Amino acid sequence: MYRQAAYSTDLRDLDSKGARALTFPAAFGPDVELGPEMGRSRDPAFPEISELDVVRHHVGLSQMNYGVDIGIYPLGSCTMKYNPKVAKRAASDVRATSHHPSEPSRFVQGNLLLAWNLSNALCLIAGMDDITLQPAAGAQAEFVGARIIAEYHHSRGQKRDEMIVPDTAHGTNPASSAMAGFRIVEVPSSAEGTLDTDALKSAVSKRTAGIMLTNPNTLGIFESKISEIERIVHGAGGLLYYDGANLNALLGRARPGDMGFDIVHYNLHKTFATPHGGGGPGAGAIGVKQFLSTYLPYPTIEKGRSGFFLSDRPRSNSIGCIRPYLGNFSVLVMAYAYILSVGRGIRDVSKGAVLNSNYLMARLKGHFEVPYIDTTPLRKHEFVLSCEKIKKETGVSAQDIGRRLLDYGMHAPTVYFPLIVKEALMIEPTETETLHELDMFADALIEIKKECYTAPDTVMSSPHATSRRALDTLGAARHPVLSWRMER
Repeated sequence: MYRQAAYSTDLRDLDSKGARALTFPAAFGPDVELGPEMGRSRDPAFPEISELDVVRHHVGLSQMNYGVDIGIYPLGSCTMKYNPKVAKRAASDVRATSHHPSEPSRFVQGNLLLAWNLSNALCLIAGMDDITLQPAAGAQAEFVGARIIAEYHHSRGQKRDEMIVPDTAHGTNPASSAMAGFRIVEVPSSAEGTLDTDALKSAVSKRTAGIMLTNPNTLGIFESKISEIERIVHGAGGLLYYDGANLNALLGRARPGDMGFDIVHYNLHKTFATPHGGGGPGAGAIGVKQFLSTYLPYPTIEKGRSGFFLSDRPRSNSIGCIRPYLGNFSVLVMAYAYILSVGRGIRDVSKGAVLNSNYLMARLKGHFEVPYIDTTPLRKHEFVLSCEKIKKETGVSAQDIGRRLLDYGMHAPTVYFPLIVKEALMIEPTETETLHELDMFADALIEIKKECYTAPDTVMSSPHATSRRALDTLGAARHPVLSWRMER
């Protein structure tokens, strides 16, 4: 079980006059004196530190981190699975990292071939016909998809300004649609935890541009009426957009394209085991059916007589350029390496994700409430618990329980999402977790449930075994400090 190190030394505390990590030789003769116009107005006050102190400082900081290499990261709908090292090695290969994106195509045929093959694989997996690898994340992919929908209707002379989203939708779905100029129409869930098709029939109109849907949804429940949903939306003249956040539940078993979806985004950092964004490089490729191919952003990968090349010539209805070049290439390399490594075993990825989810839910359902379990007893890759009863009886919230898990050396699951479940704990174990890790996680949650009744103050004041105590999340949201201040 992981225990976070507590290391709080500031580099400036290690300042020792004359200490050096290394000394550079004078490669080009003696130092050149700079004129006063080139100097700084004040001393930057960099600390002087030995190599040993620098190394120990950064190793100490690294021991405070938690990540998928250390333990389970059960964030529901975020799919924080283990990232195989073979894919990272491929992405760090000099042949993948040494090229500038503006090099002539003849010098980067291998890179373009890799991207071409990845595109074909992703199209095959989701049942799409064409693709762009440009979007940097799922949220940007959603915006690109919404823009394609808007441009599709505009090119046909139709004014359609409404996007339908379920009440279980990811928060980025309505946000991305609104950024693309749509008015959001929310549709409620049924008693089974799936989209209410009667409400959907009432929601569609001549103003309907499309629907953004995740299947399985954020409750981990498969939308069994997806064929009816497709008929309703297409019948009203709208398009179907598939949020790929939960695609890992379907890999090798079902394809959004076969369900009637016109646009699909892939979260490569979720489904294909590349590092999760976290503010850094991610990837959210977009796949489309053939009739939408001309709306894709440019540049596009094309195949000519002398090989592959990036074309800056917009297709007839293109929404324009959203990012330069191909996107985050190293992330694309990792995704392709992962797909090659699992091969036809991609069916086992979805099987493992669903099995792990249902095993963990079976262990926990006698201790926590599971919404919709009477009507839908099984889940796909994730499930949602409710701590509403616990909070009413003890005062301990879902967030308290999540923080208490940190004391057990595990990352907390997603809390308070989806919004239709009160005091929600949204748990996704992913297929890469072992039975041993799943049992440790279940045992920890069951023990915390007991603590809610026997020692509620302990749970509500957690965490206790981390380098930082409970943070003022409300204060941080209301009064954000978005810059680092040097003053101590």
